[in-house]
Amino acid sequence: MYNFIIIFFFLLLGLTLQHIKGFPISIYKFLNKVVIYLCLPAIALYYIPKIDISRDILFPIGVAWIAFGGSYLIFSFLGKYFGWSRKLIGCLIITAGLGNTSFLGYPIIEALYGKEGLKTAILVDQPGSFVILSTFAILVAAVYSKGKPNGREIIKKIVFFPPFIAFLVACLLNFLSYDFHDFVQFIFKNTATVMTPLAMLSVGLQLQFDSKSKHWKFLGLGLLYKLIVTPAFIYLLYVVILRQHSKAIEVAVMQSAMAPMITASILATSYGLKPKLSSMMIGYGIPLSFITLSIWYLIIKF
Repeated sequence: MYNFIIIFFFLLLGLTLQHIKGFPISIYKFLNKVVIYLCLPAIALYYIPKIDISRDILFPIGVAWIAFGGSYLIFSFLGKYFGWSRKLIGCLIITAGLGNTSFLGYPIIEALYGKEGLKTAILVDQPGSFVILSTFAILVAAVYSKGKPNGREIIKKIVFFPPFIAFLVACLLNFLSYDFHDFVQFIFKNTATVMTPLAMLSVGLQLQFDSKSKHWKFLGLGLLYKLIVTPAFIYLLYVVILRQHSKAIEVAVMQSAMAPMITASILATSYGLKPKLSSMMIGYGIPLSFITLSIWYLIIKF
């Protein structure tokens, strides 16, 4: 419940600050940099060294990869067919392809499935969503933010992307079965906790409720894919086709139904990929997801 209060409080705070005369709205750019270059690396360095590697983790990890791969295939096809701009295509691939599997996912899963469920939720998030955000999402952002992408420049952006560097270091620590000193872990954990308020404040500062916005149709398509199509496909694949029945699979399906990832929106905005639409995917997606998540939970338990 605390996470939900934080999310909506800072979202509303950002919306309120927009209407205060003289307030520097552009501060959201600074907040975005803090989230991407400080908070995300801290998350990787805290959680990834603690993950137990086994065959059982493939299903949870696969959720994020399937979702992002489907997003890329669908929106790149639709974009080419209907002649959408590259920035619009890139925005939808990233914001609809990555779910909020941590700051929404963790508290929701823990409330529904307890500590054991939380272990599965972390597997969906860290080796799944977080790795994609640090690699393929920035690749898509770099490619679709420019008309003629430079391969060397894109590789350079990925390799020197702080969350990606942190991910590689964290994986090495996991392989060596080594973790940081408790005090260092304390710093990482507390740095990670400021990510949600900063990210939601940034979204609130950018979110515009414009009934005449040209983005409504694309918002609908993005949320349809994220909240309905993705969990439906994961459910059909894991439960119906592969006949997997366990709490871990239930958690995987629920994680696939989470609202769009906050930091994915920030990444898209940082690369100029339709900032208003990116913010709308978060601003409308989060409250709407509480309804769709309830429906998916009933379907899973039926």
